[in-house]
Amino acid sequence: MFTLYGIPNCDTVKKARAWLDGRGVAYAFHDYKKLGVDQASLRRWTSALGWETVLNRAGTTFRALSDADKADLDQDKAIALMLAQPSMIKRPIVEGDGVLAAGFKPDAWQTAGIG
Repeated sequence: MFTLYGIPNCDTVKKARAWLDGRGVAYAFHDYKKLGVDQASLRRWTSALGWETVLNRAGTTFRALSDADKADLDQDKAIALMLAQPSMIKRPIVEGDGVLAAGFKPDAWQTAGIG
């Protein structure tokens, strides 16, 4: 069983959910906006994938930060930013059955054993 982390109105998350549903893949959906995300999960994800992969620097939430908040980024600072603003987490994150992936890439998901 997988857990898909994201925001329900995100287009990429919608595509990922439709892709999983179309393949009959069982998953639980975890809404960052309603349920938040804990520091342990963010630390696990950033340790495995790199904070640069998990932190969504392309989104409007990150771009709206002050230059001081964007300066000198490292894993700890990135985790603090994502805890404060879950919208800064790459979407979706899928985890389970020995798999951890950030972003929706159907070919990579299939290769990893998702779907």
